[in-house]
Order: sequence, then structure tokens, then C-alpha cells
Amino acid sequence: MTKDVATIRSSATVAEAVKLLRARDWKALVVDRRHEQDAYGIITEKDIVYKVIAYDKDPCKVRVYEVMTKPCIVVNPDLGLEYVARLFADHNLQRAPVIQGKLLGIISLVDILASSNFLEKPHTILLEEQLEDEIKQTRTVCTEKGIRSKECAAAWDAIEELQAEIAHQRAEKVVKTAFEEYCDEYPEAKEIYDNWCSG
Repeated sequence: MTKDVATIRSSATVAEAVKLLRARDWKALVVDRRHEQDAYGIITEKDIVYKVIAYDKDPCKVRVYEVMTKPCIVVNPDLGLEYVARLFADHNLQRAPVIQGKLLGIISLVDILASSNFLEKPHTILLEEQLEDEIKQTRTVCTEKGIRSKECAAAWDAIEELQAEIAHQRAEKVVKTAFEEYCDEYPEAKEIYDNWCSG
């Protein structure tokens, strides 16, 4: 994220917002909250062009609150980059404030691209490597503790969660889970989930 971010009052004029944007070559300003329970807003170059310039309105008379987006979508600083990218894609965003109790910065498409290592190693590949390792460990646990053990069942449950995460990342449906493949080898393992479902 970019920590160098400015806020502006919702009562300020669009002309004031433009001066602030030009002064630092920013693309957006975060509109400050009026009180602790209030939501943050955002005013972007796009808002100014589409809602003020396009209609030949006087920027000295139009107020920020008339053209801003509020509440705006905000990002938690602990959120993984791939989730931020998905949020941006789902809502057609170009930037969003980063907030955790207070304003910490702003993240944009440029920041995501600059910080991402998707060219070197996409996140789903890392998850798939983790899945392979965990499947091996789970098979070991089931061999040592027994197919019907709680430890074996819990390990397979964790595998299913990881597979669901990978499927979500790829926006695909899981065709056959690792547990189902395991049940093909050890049909008695299916009792683990049959017992859970029945009570």
C-alpha cells in the first residue's frame, strides 16, 4: 500500500480536492469521517471527470460530498494480496483505503501489480504444494492412528478446507477430493464421514 495518503473534508469544494490531487500527483483522496462511527469515503479523478467536468459544473461550487463514494470499500492490512485483487475485480475498483481502526494508507492496482510475485510463483501453486505435503502427512497420521481415529478424520477435514481454498482461488469446482481418492483405496475410511454425518 501507499502510506502517503491525504484526507479531505466532505464539505470541501471539488476545486480544493483538485488542488490537493495535483500538488502530490495523487489519483484519489480519502474523505475523512465526521466522527468515530462514521464511514470513510473516497473521491477519485474519475469522480471529478465523470460527475463534474463532464457536466460543466463549477468545481468551486460543487462539494466533495456530492460526488464522492461513501461508504467506500476498505481493505484490511492483513488481507492476502490475492484477496485484495479479487475484491478489486469483483467491484471494479482501482484503489481502496487500507483501514484497521484508523486510516493506514491506500492500495491501488499499481501497488498490487508491483507487490505481487504471481509471475514467479502464483499463490495457487504454493497452495497446491502445501496440499501435496499435507496429504502425505495425513496418510501417515491415518496409518499410525488408524483410519477411524479422530486424528485421521480431523486431518482429512483440514485437507478438504485447503482443497476448497484452491478451488475458490481458481474459481473452479473440486471434481474429486483427496479424501474421496483415499476412500477409493481404503473404502472403510468412508465410515469416518458417515459417522460424523449421522451424529
